[in-house]
Amino acid sequence: MTLLDHPDAKAFILHWGEMGTHWGVNRSVAQVHALLYLSEKPVDAEAIVEALGLARSNVSTALKELQTYAIVRRVHVEGDRRDHFVAEGDLWEMLMRIVAERKRREIDPTIALLAELADRLRSDDTAPAHLRDRVVRMHEFLSTLGGWYEQVRTLPKSTLVTLMKLGSKVARFLPGSKAKD
Repeated sequence: MTLLDHPDAKAFILHWGEMGTHWGVNRSVAQVHALLYLSEKPVDAEAIVEALGLARSNVSTALKELQTYAIVRRVHVEGDRRDHFVAEGDLWEMLMRIVAERKRREIDPTIALLAELADRLRSDDTAPAHLRDRVVRMHEFLSTLGGWYEQVRTLPKSTLVTLMKLGSKVARFLPGSKAKD
């Protein structure tokens, strides 16, 4: 029995692919990731093609994309000349790598553009005040968010888990704040 013979594995892979499209990730990239995540052993590209019914080119592209995110890596299996692939199994590590890559690709260029626009708008007397205000506030907001991320990502995993479990209760530790239980 292969992994995809189990209906729950198939359901997970199909759902992960569907969710990927909502997160801005190609469906086949997400499905390849799901298959590798669920796989107990390294899987070669041809086996991925067969298991998911995808074109070889789609699998190759998906594997490159997943390696760019550093959530899939190439491994060698003794006695087999083909490349095999495994997914990051540590969910926290996977999350942190995805967030870091998304920040690098999406947030950092936006912050850079907003900084440039905010600087120009501050000295542009012809710009409408609301335009200047909104761009400057967006820049400040995203810069603050980026700074917060840079600080949080250095915390040990155990601290991140504790913070997550605390949820809104973390406000108890802030002066003047009241958390709702």
